[in-house]
Amino acid sequence: MTDGGNGDFEFERRFLLKDVPVDLLDAPALIVQSYFLAQDGFAIRLRVQASATDATLAASTSPLHVLEEHTFDFCALTVKGPTNGGTRYEAEREIDVNVGIEMIRRGGGRIVKTRYSAWLGADGWVIDVFGGANHPLVIAECERSGPVVDLQIPSFCLTEITDDRRFSNDYLSHTPYSGWAASFAAELAVSGPRFRQDFGHNARLPGE
Repeated sequence: MTDGGNGDFEFERRFLLKDVPVDLLDAPALIVQSYFLAQDGFAIRLRVQASATDATLAASTSPLHVLEEHTFDFCALTVKGPTNGGTRYEAEREIDVNVGIEMIRRGGGRIVKTRYSAWLGADGWVIDVFGGANHPLVIAECERSGPVVDLQIPSFCLTEITDDRRFSNDYLSHTPYSGWAASFAAELAVSGPRFRQDFGHNARLPGE
């Protein structure tokens, strides 16, 4: 979450990727999340993170096994509201890692992913590579301290999913991507890529 003077709100745009650009796989962090509430865009989430951990994730990856196999150094409890035009209420509080791990073990809808960070053009981006039931989903997002307008969109972004609730982590925790990936691919083949035009001017990165 970014706090840029707008209180407990996050501002981001999100995109679906087909492949992961290998040269952008930098600053990895392994993340396991559990959603104890995920309904109508409202969510209560626990997240644990293992910094500088580049884990290879597959469809067979179990979030619970990941908890056993790695050492986590950060945990946060987060409350979220529905997304509206790339803006979402989000309040976060850091909690004890051991308490968070035990709560994730005991319940909620779990997801596992490796997050990479990259600086592209004028913005910082994160790329999430999912494992388990959400494999092989890859999502890139750009977050700012205010509305994400006039964005330079990398060519590897397949289509925009900013307000597509199906791709929110809380939705994925109970309706994994593997169960509807084929139907979405068919939908995309008919409709074609979509990039929102109400966030100022969309541009490509210089040199692309």
